[in-house]
Amino acid sequence: MSGVVLGLVLAAVFFLALALLHRYGDLRNQQRMVLLGTLASWYLCFLIVFVLPLDVSTTIYKQCLLDNTHHPAPVTPTRFSYTTENGSTLYPTESAPSVCEKPWSYIPDGVLPVFWRVVYWTSQFLTWLLLPFMQSYARSGAFSPLGKVRAAVVENAIYYGTYLLIFIFLLIYVAAHPQWRLTWTEFQTICITAANTWGLFLLVLLLGYGLVEIPRFYWLSSCHTHLLAKTYFKVAKMASEKAAAEENLADIMEEVSAINASVKYNHTFKKFVDTILTKCPIEYQEEMGKDEEHLCEDHLVLPTKRGLVQLHKKVISAVQQCRQTRVQWSMLLERIFHLEDVAKSRSSPTCHFVRSFTTTEREGCIRRFLYTPKVEWYWECVFRQVFYKLLALLLFFFSVAVVWSECTFFSVHPVLSLFAIIVRMTEQQRYYVCTEVVCFVTVLFLCVCVYSTVFQIRVFNYYYLAPHHQTDAYSLQFSGMLFCRLTPPLCLNFLGLIHMDPAVSQPDRIHTSYTSIMGSMHLLSFISNGFYIYYPVLVLLLCFATLYNLGSRCLNLLGVHQYVADDDLSSDLVDEGKELVRRERRKRQKSEDTANGRFAWRERYGGVHGASGGSRTGYTEIKDVRETQIKKSSGDSFISFAWRKSDEQQRTLLHDSDNDG
Repeated sequence: MSGVVLGLVLAAVFFLALALLHRYGDLRNQQRMVLLGTLASWYLCFLIVFVLPLDVSTTIYKQCLLDNTHHPAPVTPTRFSYTTENGSTLYPTESAPSVCEKPWSYIPDGVLPVFWRVVYWTSQFLTWLLLPFMQSYARSGAFSPLGKVRAAVVENAIYYGTYLLIFIFLLIYVAAHPQWRLTWTEFQTICITAANTWGLFLLVLLLGYGLVEIPRFYWLSSCHTHLLAKTYFKVAKMASEKAAAEENLADIMEEVSAINASVKYNHTFKKFVDTILTKCPIEYQEEMGKDEEHLCEDHLVLPTKRGLVQLHKKVISAVQQCRQTRVQWSMLLERIFHLEDVAKSRSSPTCHFVRSFTTTEREGCIRRFLYTPKVEWYWECVFRQVFYKLLALLLFFFSVAVVWSECTFFSVHPVLSLFAIIVRMTEQQRYYVCTEVVCFVTVLFLCVCVYSTVFQIRVFNYYYLAPHHQTDAYSLQFSGMLFCRLTPPLCLNFLGLIHMDPAVSQPDRIHTSYTSIMGSMHLLSFISNGFYIYYPVLVLLLCFATLYNLGSRCLNLLGVHQYVADDDLSSDLVDEGKELVRRERRKRQKSEDTANGRFAWRERYGGVHGASGGSRTGYTEIKDVRETQIKKSSGDSFISFAWRKSDEQQRTLLHDSDNDG
C-alpha cells in the first residue's frame, strides 16, 4: 500500500506541475530545454511539499516503536469483566500492552533517505548551476549555439563569483575554528546551510506579504464595487503598457528595416539579418519589403556582428512583450465586461444573468446544460460574495495561527506553537491520517502564501509570470530557480513549527528523513541558534507593513503605480480606465452589430437553391457573377474598377439590410 501511495503522489504532482506550465508557458513554441528545466524544477519542489507529511507520519511511527521498546506502554484492562452480587463490575488485573499501529502510508526504511537525497541535490544543481546558465542561454541574441554558450558564461561570471566569495568566507571560518575538522559531511552541511540561509531571507519577505494579502484579496473580492475599481485601474495601467510596448516594437522594427536594406544578398551578415527577420511579426516583414525599394543610399547603415547580436536580442524581447501585453489586454477587457454585466444583472427581476456580448461566451454543451443563466445569476450575484467572505475568514485564522507559531515555535517548555500542539495530540492518539492532513494543509498554506507571491510579483519587464501561455523563457526559468531556493527552507521552517526539527527543539527524538540529509546545523552555531530561530519573527513586522500598504505606497512614490483605495493617483487611473472601457465597449458593440447584420442579411437573401438541392447565399451569387464579368473583360484598370464597383454594391446591400433590421 505504501508503494502505491508514493506512486500516486509522484504521478499527481507531475500532472500538477505540467498543468501550471501549460497555463503560463507555451508548450508548442518555446524551447524544449527551457520547458524541461522549468518542469523539472517545479516538479521537484512540489514533490517535497507533498511527500513531507508522509515522512512526518513515518517518523512518528518509528518514534512510537522506540518508546515502546525502552518504556513499555502501561497496561489497559481487557474486555473480560466480572459482576458481583450487588451489581458492581470488577476488571481483572491482567492486561494487554498497546501496540503501535503501522500507518496506512508507511514507507519502508531506506526509501525516503535516498528519495530526499536525489530530490534535494537535483533541485540544488538546477537552481545554482543549470538554470542560471540556461536562462542566459535562452535570452542571448547570438546566432549560433557556441555563441550563446559563450554569452551565457560571460553573463554568469559575476553571478557565480559573488556566491563563490561568500562560500569561501564560510569555508575559512569553519577551517580556522580550533574544534572543527573539515570533512566531506561538514562540507555538505556548509553548502546546505548557506543555501538555506539565502532562501530564508527571501522566504520571510514573501511569507509576510502572502499571509496578509491572500485573506484580504478574497475579502475585498466579495465587494463588487472594490473589484470594479481595481479592475478599472488595471485597465488604465495595461493600456499604457500596451502602447509603450507597441511603440518600442515599432522603433526596433525601423532599425531592423534600415539594416535589412543595407545588407545585400551577397553580404556576409545576410544570414544573420534573415534570422532576425524571421523573429519579426508578419505585418512588419511585408512593410520592410516595400520600404527597401524606396530607401536611399544615404540612409544605409552598415552593421557589425556585435550590433546584430544586440539587435536580435532586442527583437526577441520586444516581440514577446508586445504579444504579451496584447493578450493580457484582451483578457482584461473580457474580465471587466463580465464584472459590468454582474453589476447590471443584480437588479434583474427574473434572476437571470444577461451578457452584453454573445461573442464573449465560451460555452460548451455541458456549460449550457449545467451553468444556465439562472444558475450563473445566483452564483455571481448571491453565493460568490458569501463564499469569498467565509473563505477569507478561514484564511485569516490560518494566517493568525502561522504568525503566532512563527513567533513562539522556539519555546519547547511550554509548547506555544499551535501546530506543534495539534500534531502532538494526534501523535498521542496514533491518528496518523489526522497527522498527515494537518501537516499537508499547513505546509500547503505556507506554500500558497509564498508561491502566489512569486506568481504575482513583477520586476519591470525582466520577470513576470503572465498566464495564457505568455510567459517568456527567462521568467519561467527564474521562477524555477526561486522555487528550488525557497522550498527547502520553507519545509525546515514548517518542521520547526511542529517541533520536529532537532536543530530547534527536541534533539533526542528520531529525526525525519528530510532533516537527516541536512546534516547537523550546530556546525554553524551562530546560524542554527540565532538566525534560524529569531529571524522568522520578522514575519510579524512584514505583516503590519503589508496591512497598511507600505510597499505599495513606496512603489507609487518611485513611479511604479500600485492600486491604493485612498490614493488620488489611483482614483485618476480608475476614471481613465472607465473611459477606456466605454470606448472599447462601443467598438465591440459596433463590431457585433455588424456581424449580426451580416448574418441577418444572409438569412434573408440567401435562399437560392439549385437543381441538385444545394443552397447558396445571395452574397455568393453576386460575387460569382462579378467574377465572371471580370474574367470576360480585358485590361487591369477595368478589373480593378469592376472589383471596386462590386465591393460598393455589396456594402450598399449590407447597409440596407442593417437598416431594415
